[in-house]
Amino acid sequence: MVSIVRNEDLLEEEQVRSLKQPTRHRFFIGWMLFVCVLINYLDRSNLSIVSPKLAEDLQLSPVSLGILLSAFGWTYALFQIPASRFVDRVNPRLLFAVALALWSLATFLMGLAGTFLALIGLRLVVGALEAPSYPINNRVVTTWFPESERAGAIGFYTSAQFVGLAFLTPLLAWFEVRYGWRFIFETTGAVGVMWALTWWLLYRDPAESRSANQAELRLIEEGGGIPELSRKLHQSQSVSVWADLGIVLGRRKLWGIYIGQFGLSSTLWFYLTWFPTYLVRYRHIALERAGFLSSAPFLAAFVGVISGGFLSDWLLRRGMSVTLARKIPIVAGLLLASLIFLANGFSDPRLVIACMACSFFGCGFASITWSVISTVAPERLIGLTGGVFNFISNCSAIVVPIVVGFLIKGDSFTYPLLFISCMAVVGICSYIFVVGDIQRIAE
Repeated sequence: MVSIVRNEDLLEEEQVRSLKQPTRHRFFIGWMLFVCVLINYLDRSNLSIVSPKLAEDLQLSPVSLGILLSAFGWTYALFQIPASRFVDRVNPRLLFAVALALWSLATFLMGLAGTFLALIGLRLVVGALEAPSYPINNRVVTTWFPESERAGAIGFYTSAQFVGLAFLTPLLAWFEVRYGWRFIFETTGAVGVMWALTWWLLYRDPAESRSANQAELRLIEEGGGIPELSRKLHQSQSVSVWADLGIVLGRRKLWGIYIGQFGLSSTLWFYLTWFPTYLVRYRHIALERAGFLSSAPFLAAFVGVISGGFLSDWLLRRGMSVTLARKIPIVAGLLLASLIFLANGFSDPRLVIACMACSFFGCGFASITWSVISTVAPERLIGLTGGVFNFISNCSAIVVPIVVGFLIKGDSFTYPLLFISCMAVVGICSYIFVVGDIQRIAE
């Protein structure tokens, strides 16, 4: 009898201990964000993969191709601020599912488009519907992760944009050669629609989740996360959009982050738009081989974004200030990204790819900038601040493809690479001289 009672006591103690141990459902949420970003960037960059063949079929000049490649960026940037208002007001479960399903449908329809104007129109639609995606990511990660894990979480899901392209670009290039460029749009669009349904079925905010216990919610909140963010936003008083914009556009610290991100995103958008064409048309590498070679920089960027995020969190846990823990990877990464111009000095494709891989590693290493926005944004305006940040950042999606098209001189790609390098230097100067201390801004 004593033995039975003792066993029951041990079982009860074990149950109590299990209730005190935080669950780890937030890491499952991180994986869900990873898949969202993977699909997000495949739908952004699929046009660049097929652009050499598409431009040949439609007889597009470099300037016309640059305009088509930039079309996504026009509406993606333009709709950032309106979309961010929805991010502050609509639950991520609903908003992300609807936006993802609709932009994936538009991507699928690009495979059925028969004219240059139809492709531009659908590309504009994709850009508009993807606009809320990264502000939603930022809201979710602020809700689910404490400060000491946030840069690593952001680095992890951001890495999807690189690892997906690194592993899938050669496969998509092979599909393009075998089945044609329309098949690429149809495939990536169909995958996105299926994942939108999956997100709707599986995602819940922390307060609504049955998979996260109270200990995990307490760990998130005590660590600087906001698990009750949806409730707080629902209860907050409505303020005019102009007053809110005055807050997020009236702080020097935020402008330093915005400008720094524009410099960083300029490197990213070169790789997402012109890079495959650069290899095929200006380095004279066959499409099949270009698909394989172009994966190397994306793999380097994947390693960079993972290492940058976890290094930043490690520095923070070792007692370094948030300011230094976030700025060190960002500035170091931008410095490496600025070395892209060195590719102008080489003719060997292997050395060119090595320069590109070094530059894109730096771009990935610096890609923890959303953790800075998560930390400094006014609590009530996390979505709007992220929207303005993403708007200014993704003006580079408009500027870079067009400027590169104009800077190409004959068969020379010298000036476009110098331009991308200069943009990275602008980002370095902004973070060093403008941003200042990284801490939450009071309204």
